[in-house]
Amino acid sequence: MHNDYQPSADLLRDRKVLVTGAGDGIGRAMSLAFAAHGATVVLLGKTVPKLEAVYDAIEQSGGPTPAIYPMHLEGASPHDFDALADTLQENFDRLDGLLHNAAILPYLSRIKDYDATDWLKVIQVNLNAPFVLTQACLPLLERSADARVLFTTDATGQHGKAFWGAYSASKFAIEGLAQTLADELEKTAVRVNVIDPGPTRTALRRRVFPGEDDQALKSPDALAPLYLWAMGPDSRDCHGTRLCWDD
Repeated sequence: MHNDYQPSADLLRDRKVLVTGAGDGIGRAMSLAFAAHGATVVLLGKTVPKLEAVYDAIEQSGGPTPAIYPMHLEGASPHDFDALADTLQENFDRLDGLLHNAAILPYLSRIKDYDATDWLKVIQVNLNAPFVLTQACLPLLERSADARVLFTTDATGQHGKAFWGAYSASKFAIEGLAQTLADELEKTAVRVNVIDPGPTRTALRRRVFPGEDDQALKSPDALAPLYLWAMGPDSRDCHGTRLCWDD
């Protein structure tokens, strides 16, 4: 869907967009794409050198100066998310876009063998953190004349698969969270959607499928048309929708 979309060069001009998991994979690629189309991007992630590399790439390409906000979602508390929202308010006054992309998948395992501590970590990063971050940022998003909240999901968020455990459960929950949020924000200027990018060449996928020929998969950069459409003004009539990459 929308993989042949041709965005205008200034599609996101003057927009302030927060991206989680911005240091690598889809988060990195979309941060670069958003900046290339005029957005001021707040790069959130746990690995500072990776965030700095994305920052430098944006500056070298002539995009608006981004911001870096290091945060380890696994250990973040509600207070940490409130502090982030306060920082955004002080520096930008509003938020026009929020892309939830950070996720972890430590291994594939039967439910009966799944380590409970690892289960809680996955749910924290993949579900609890997006909920608390969205809640903290909603006042800033509601100040925008045309805001977007995007959640990256997965096919296992609609059809449970053996061994996908907490990751699958978290994606099912993310889709439910997005639907609920979309219904609550129906009469506002905040549009909420989920995106299933399909099989993509990322570190997370390589960890799960180490023997796969990942060169046969699309690169994260290839997803830019879909994410740009969903983040930009052309998707203003799309709300509460599950968007999928069409191979």
